[in-house]
Amino acid sequence: MEADTCTRELVIEIPADTVEREAERLASQYARVARVPGFRPGHAPRGLVRRHFRDEIRSEVLQSLVPKSFGEAVKNHNWSVVGKPSFEDVKFEDNQPLTYRATFEVYPEFELKAYKGLEVEQEPATLTDADVDQALEELRQRLATFEVVSEEPAREDDYVTVSYRGRDVSSPEGEPIEVREGVVHLGGKGTAAEFRENLLGSRPGDIREFDVAYPADSARESLAGKTVKYRVEAQAVKRKVLPPIDDELAKSASDFNTLEELKANLRTDLEKGRKTRAETVMRRKLVQKLVEAHEFPVPERMVEAQVDRKLEGVIAQLLKQGIDPRTADFDWPKLRREIRPEAERDVRGSLILEKVAEAEKIEVSEQEIDEAIRQIAEERHETPAALKTRLTREDGLARIQFSLRSQKALDLIFENAHITQTNA
Repeated sequence: MEADTCTRELVIEIPADTVEREAERLASQYARVARVPGFRPGHAPRGLVRRHFRDEIRSEVLQSLVPKSFGEAVKNHNWSVVGKPSFEDVKFEDNQPLTYRATFEVYPEFELKAYKGLEVEQEPATLTDADVDQALEELRQRLATFEVVSEEPAREDDYVTVSYRGRDVSSPEGEPIEVREGVVHLGGKGTAAEFRENLLGSRPGDIREFDVAYPADSARESLAGKTVKYRVEAQAVKRKVLPPIDDELAKSASDFNTLEELKANLRTDLEKGRKTRAETVMRRKLVQKLVEAHEFPVPERMVEAQVDRKLEGVIAQLLKQGIDPRTADFDWPKLRREIRPEAERDVRGSLILEKVAEAEKIEVSEQEIDEAIRQIAEERHETPAALKTRLTREDGLARIQFSLRSQKALDLIFENAHITQTNA
């Protein structure tokens, strides 16, 4: 194990007599029900049973003794293990100790620095008429409908459903790039210029063939420096239709009868949102101060899990914008590397908050966990009971409890912070 990581490695030995007792116990269980040729069930000699079911008994000995011995070993070291360990180099011979090597990660131990009385600046949350107009336009965009266009060719800002196949011209026998029923937003963010240029003016059923020469520094490393020949079939064209900005928009989008009433409500909501965001920014700054004050290794498993969550967020945002992640010009391995430092800071911050929660003896009640489950279930359009059952099976309740404890710890840090105002 390197000193600056959370990785640990143990070589564990289980005494031969312990192994033999467990094998005998299992053999007795088998002997009571085992069917051995030439003997009635339960009447075969135990020695014969052990020979006949040798592989099964050895497998169960491992399943029984290895996790138990591992748990005792880490308990003796006072370690808290992250995720599941890996067991390798298993040596299991008759009348010999059972040995194996366990590799795993542990939660880091570190000294908690001062977390009360931290100073943080609050930026002014100014609001202009332009902000209200932008919110109104965003509302209008959300209310947009999409109509199928059959009489006109595709134009800028249309959405074209396509199926395509692409091949590297320098390796025509290689694995093709293939997508069925992808959506290309003409002129949209993430749409390759060649797709836009060649699909403009297309109609359903049209087939376009063209090459895309990817630069050496392309975001998609797998295609960097390559030229790909695409054969694209346009299947459908959809066009966004925006409602006019008038009183009818207010009536369809809200409980208000006039546009002015809707704008006034948007302003109120924006002011509340600005205040909430200002607090969120301050909380983020406080966590960053704590992260900068603490230096310790973080578990690789936790970092990778946080990277996964961030990538899921990127995909969700692309879908929300009408961009098909499969056709977007993203190099996912590169993006994964780029967001890793931020993910590591997130994990470090969460571990510090958990340490604060321990110091302050912060607890999370079952009612609070149930309320969090209810909110998540509502967002996912499923029943709280079904979600709780799945989370229990997947050990998700522990993650919710961890998150709630961290949030309470951050609330305490924020309540005890010294807030100063920045100049407008």
